[in-house]
Amino acid sequence: MKLKGKNIAILVENDYQDLEVWYPYYRMKEENANVIIVGTGSSDIYKSKHGYEVKVDKTADKVSEKDFDAVIIPGGWAPDRLRQYPAIVNFVRDMFNKGKIVASICHGGSVLVSAGIVKGKTITSYKAIKDDLISAGANFVDKEVVVDKNLITSRKPDDLPAFCREIIAALSD
Repeated sequence: MKLKGKNIAILVENDYQDLEVWYPYYRMKEENANVIIVGTGSSDIYKSKHGYEVKVDKTADKVSEKDFDAVIIPGGWAPDRLRQYPAIVNFVRDMFNKGKIVASICHGGSVLVSAGIVKGKTITSYKAIKDDLISAGANFVDKEVVVDKNLITSRKPDDLPAFCREIIAALSD
């Protein structure tokens, strides 16, 4: 029950990576966090790469960093869609700039690039976007989880235990 009273947003769009939404969703709920699924507004329900549906609680244009302690950006192909919505990009940037936890896994790092928050930060991601992160000024490392102040990043589904452990630890301080 370490996260009682904490509000966590999980960003979703079509073609999200199944485990990278559902594992953190249930892990954060297990710690008694209030988890809110935030979509772009293009739909009320999004499908994962494998067809799992997730229903949106709120749209990005209706959320504010003031209402959240953390945001989780899952991977899959959804980040390519997420980063096209100014409300998503602004929300992530605002969360970061206010010192709140911004956690990204896999291709989620592309949203960090669009938000302009990776320059000078040590991060990891799925190897396919490594060059994008480096070009945006990040110090890329290949590790299961990297914490650089309020930015927490991981590479792939296999890293989810370490990823969630660090999110919980950061929010428990």
